[in-house]
Amino acid sequence: GSLVAAVLAHSGRLDKEHLGARVGRLSRRGEVCTMINKKYSEFLPSMQSAEELVVQVEGLSNNIDLLKAGIENEVQRDLNVAVAEFTELKQQLERDTLVLSVLKKLQEFDTTIKECNTALLEKQYVRAAQQLEKARSSLRNLESRRGFELKILKALGTELTVQTQNIIYHLGEEWQKLIVWKLPPSKGSSSLEAAVLSELHLHTVLPQDEDSAVPPVAAVLQALAVLGELHSKLRDFGQLLLQYILKPLISHPSLEPVTEEQPDVFILKFRSQELALDESSPMEVFYKIKLIFEVLHKYLLNVPLEQPGEGRKEGRVTLAELLGELIWEELSDCLIHNCLVNSIPTNSSKLEQYKEVIESTEEFEQALKKMQFLKEDTTALLKYACNVDSHFANKKCQDVIMAARNLMTSEIHNTVKITPDSSAALPELPDPGSGDLKMPRPSSLLHNGTVNLGSESRLSQFTLCLPTCRISSSVQQLVELAYHTLLEATASTDLCCVQLFDCVRNIFQLFYEVVPTYHRENLQKLPQLAAIHHNNCMYIAHHLLTLGHQFRYRSTSVLSNGAATFVDLVPAFRRLGMECFLAQMRVQKGEILERLSSARNFSNMDDEENYCAANKAIKQVLHQLRRLGLVWQDVLPVNVYCKAMGALLNTALAEIVTRIAALEDISAEDADRLYSLCRIMVEEGPQVFTPLLEEDKNKKYQEEVPVYVQKWMTFKELMIILQANLQEIVDQWADGKGPLAEEFSAAEVKSLIRALFQNTERRAAALAKIK
Repeated sequence: GSLVAAVLAHSGRLDKEHLGARVGRLSRRGEVCTMINKKYSEFLPSMQSAEELVVQVEGLSNNIDLLKAGIENEVQRDLNVAVAEFTELKQQLERDTLVLSVLKKLQEFDTTIKECNTALLEKQYVRAAQQLEKARSSLRNLESRRGFELKILKALGTELTVQTQNIIYHLGEEWQKLIVWKLPPSKGSSSLEAAVLSELHLHTVLPQDEDSAVPPVAAVLQALAVLGELHSKLRDFGQLLLQYILKPLISHPSLEPVTEEQPDVFILKFRSQELALDESSPMEVFYKIKLIFEVLHKYLLNVPLEQPGEGRKEGRVTLAELLGELIWEELSDCLIHNCLVNSIPTNSSKLEQYKEVIESTEEFEQALKKMQFLKEDTTALLKYACNVDSHFANKKCQDVIMAARNLMTSEIHNTVKITPDSSAALPELPDPGSGDLKMPRPSSLLHNGTVNLGSESRLSQFTLCLPTCRISSSVQQLVELAYHTLLEATASTDLCCVQLFDCVRNIFQLFYEVVPTYHRENLQKLPQLAAIHHNNCMYIAHHLLTLGHQFRYRSTSVLSNGAATFVDLVPAFRRLGMECFLAQMRVQKGEILERLSSARNFSNMDDEENYCAANKAIKQVLHQLRRLGLVWQDVLPVNVYCKAMGALLNTALAEIVTRIAALEDISAEDADRLYSLCRIMVEEGPQVFTPLLEEDKNKKYQEEVPVYVQKWMTFKELMIILQANLQEIVDQWADGKGPLAEEFSAAEVKSLIRALFQNTERRAAALAKIK
């Protein structure tokens, strides 16, 4: 019962709670419904308007679909038809426009050709040329159209060519009437006679009456300019002007221009002066050339032309300017090389006078510029004239090199004698202490020309002098030329000084290259020329030692820096002279040995034929030496002469000694004859030493033969052996301390003893002592 009661109680409680909750929910649902109704009442109008819009859109969409279907089915087809028709009409229009433009150009061409013919008949050359150029432009325009070729264009081109040649022919006729050349038969000649016979007639003079017609020169020139033919006409005119008027005036000082004016023509011709200088001064040449251009400017060149081009104001240019562009370069070159070059002084002292030439050149260029023949920036002549220092140096160097080359290629055998106390013809140089660079003067220089060395010994005044010998006069002149050129350099500007110094170096380098090559054959064949060439080289080397230093202390010269020296050339010149002379010595030695080779080795002298052959060989050698002695006499310095002759005589003696010492058997008769042959060499050998012309002065050098002949004592010892007995030979040997031992080895002495003496006990004893 309690359980039921509890359940009922719990159920009642649950119903109450459930009912309360339900009531709460219902109250809340009422609030929500109220709010929903409120929102719905607000949303409903919007929804209705949206639905109306949907209906309208659907209707509009249906209309669009209907319109699209109509366009695709009807309008598009009509549109395609219209576009095709428009394209066809456009192409037709383009074709018609092209045809119309071509027809217009053809009409223009025909009109201009007709007007050209009309103007040409009326001699209105400028209008005719202009119409012809218009026709050419029309034809060029027609030919430039691609895909539009007409057969008529070829005919029009032919017609245009015919008309062009026709007007050019008429203009040429007029040109020949205006400018008439009367030339000599030989048109290529530029001689004085041809120039005198040349005349230029200008039918372009101004009319005397104001009512008379203006000469057609301007019209002819303008028409030629329009047609592009003026350049060729002016070029031909300029070449004739250069060949027959301008260049002859420059080349022939005796030519003088003569002008003559008549009512309808102006004449320019020449006359030749009988008394005229060999070369015209630049002032005279400039005056004549300027006169010619003034005449041409007045009667021909002062014609303005319509000539469009770069650098020309308003396209107007005068005929003078056109002609100047064509001929000025050639004319200026001719003026420089045939006029200004000759006026450049050859001496620096005359450079001051050259200012007159510079002023005249400047005036000449200004006059031509005033006549518009030259442009304002053209200064070729003036630049050349103002650069006189460089041109002077170049010309001086060229003259010096040419003079030096002529001296080098002249004969060597024309000689002069050089002695230590001879005064060479060299320029007088200033005192080294006279310039700004003061040199300490040695206080030990005595009045008699000797130098005090601080002791009793004194050097001779000839210590550093060249020994007495003969040199080529051309070489002496060459050295004089070098001195004079360097003296000229010290008085010139720095640039000129350097060029002249280099020129002097080039002189000696040229000598080094030219002389041995140019005179090679004579130097090889002729002993005297070889000796002279040796002296020449030594003479040049002697001067090269001090040549630069002698000009060092010139205060106004760039040579004072010490770099101007020629010492580096000295070894080469000494070697050049020595090699040439030694080559000649080798030739002479070869001849001596060849002659001695015919002596049959000096064997079997008891045979008369062998003895004669040996005697002849020795005589030939002595004759050769004697001839050489005479050839070199008074040519070579004495010490060189004696050394050379001593070397050749020594070659002969050494060869004789070698051949005799090589004999294995020498009979008593052989020994006697060999001795006689050797005695010839000893007696006549010294006589070949004749270095001086005075015979009595040569004895000194003949007595000193052993000094210069190395084998002389050997040869004399050989002669002693040939005549000595065994004891005398042993005594001469003196246990290896005697004179024989100084000249021969023990083996050589033993060989001679075996050849001279029979095999005996005495010989064996003597051989035993030779060791």
